Amino acid sequence: MDTLPPQAAPEAGCHGGRDTMLAAAQAAGKTETMAGLMRDYPRGPHDQPQSMCPAFGSLRVGLRMRRVATILSGSACCVYGLTFTSHFYGARRSVGYVPFNSETLVTGRLFEDIREAVQETAKPADYDAVVVINLCVPTASGVPLDLLPRQIDGVRIIGIDVPGFGVPTHAEAKDVLAGAMLRTARQEAEAGPVARPQGLVEGEPTIALIGELFPADPVGIGALLQPMGLSVAPQTPAREWRDLYGALDCVAAAAVHPFYTASIREFRAAGRPVVGSGPVGVEGTLAWLEAVGQAANLPASRIGLATARALPAIQGALGANPIRARITLSGYEGSELLVARLLVEAGAELPYVGTACPRTEWSEADRAWLQARGVHVQYRASLEQDVAAMEEVRPDLAIGTTPLVQRAKELGIPALYFTNMVSARPLFGPAGAASMAAIVAAQTRGRERFGRMVSFFEGVGTRDGAGYGFAGKPADPPGFRERQRKLRAARAKAEEAVGS
Repeated sequence: MDTLPPQAAPEAGCHGGRDTMLAAAQAAGKTETMAGLMRDYPRGPHDQPQSMCPAFGSLRVGLRMRRVATILSGSACCVYGLTFTSHFYGARRSVGYVPFNSETLVTGRLFEDIREAVQETAKPADYDAVVVINLCVPTASGVPLDLLPRQIDGVRIIGIDVPGFGVPTHAEAKDVLAGAMLRTARQEAEAGPVARPQGLVEGEPTIALIGELFPADPVGIGALLQPMGLSVAPQTPAREWRDLYGALDCVAAAAVHPFYTASIREFRAAGRPVVGSGPVGVEGTLAWLEAVGQAANLPASRIGLATARALPAIQGALGANPIRARITLSGYEGSELLVARLLVEAGAELPYVGTACPRTEWSEADRAWLQARGVHVQYRASLEQDVAAMEEVRPDLAIGTTPLVQRAKELGIPALYFTNMVSARPLFGPAGAASMAAIVAAQTRGRERFGRMVSFFEGVGTRDGAGYGFAGKPADPPGFRERQRKLRAARAKAEEAVGS
């Protein structure tokens, strides 16, 4: 068995901070890995947005695939949180875990433990692929997953680093694994015959959709493409390994979620053109169908047939479901700009849209369209920016993340959680045009009721009004706060002296 050099453990562990962990990873031989993550997923001026552990995105992609096993390598607390989240999302799949301690990490034994776990797991009767994910500490310590075998008895081994100090959001971590799998599948297809994707129709050109979409949306997009003689390829991220071959065997790819940088790179390496944006509203659908048709080298007559069939139905749905409300919108899914376009075309006043994802060429058309209509587009938006916009605008409805929704309701502003309430609805075609109006109307009707509730409960549950059972405001003993302040200052001074 090959021997490995000892790994360099980060001195402060996973609480050492981003700069410390990044320096440790580079010192441990991960310079190229970290540079690649920086190129693919650039940060914003405030470092990176608030998000759940980014590795959840890669874990989610693996858990949604049939015949794919996932093994995590990281601190036990991180693994617990990730597996808890996977159960919360109903994955009903086991997650492998390779534990470590300071000795196995520093001596390099952790890598040997990972290799043994992979050997035990990679059974062709059970799996097509085994995914190994390095979390923060193994990445910072230089655990070399690239030295794992590429395959064992035909089972592919995919090793990726998804550190919280290298991947800004869990949405982009989906792309880390999706891109790694596409690269392997592309290399297999280039080397020789591969398994036939299910439902493949010979001679039928397809468009590959990049991004996790509401289940009805690929069907709706397929209906839009049908007049052009096109159909929808298996989606990326995929549901099983052979779907990756079907996705790559397209005539063009559509980056519906524009942050899948690594996945787009693989489609381009396979010689497939890529278009951005998506078929939202009338103007968005027209531009998208024209871009797809041109990428697929179709004649103008077929493109015109598709637009002639699609646009009246979308226009009718928008006309029948107008939105008369002032809205702020933010989220971390990657579809925020597309939802914003749909709201604006439906008649909403939208001063602000924020997304935790980065600015890429695949969202440029959406950004330009929105800004031309007076919408402020904030890439890599922080919670503070989203909240500040909402507090300044005082909208009829705030759509955003859970902490923003909490703050909005404290102010008596109706609010919706983007991921559960907006992403769980169709977005494209006539179905998308009709999907938002009812929920916006239902929520904005409750604003007066929210105002009464805020007035009724004013002061309850905040600061000195927290708790129950008191008839009046609790009173501190004389001098209590000053004594506590001095105690805190003394403790801080003592800790500083010890640290020096």
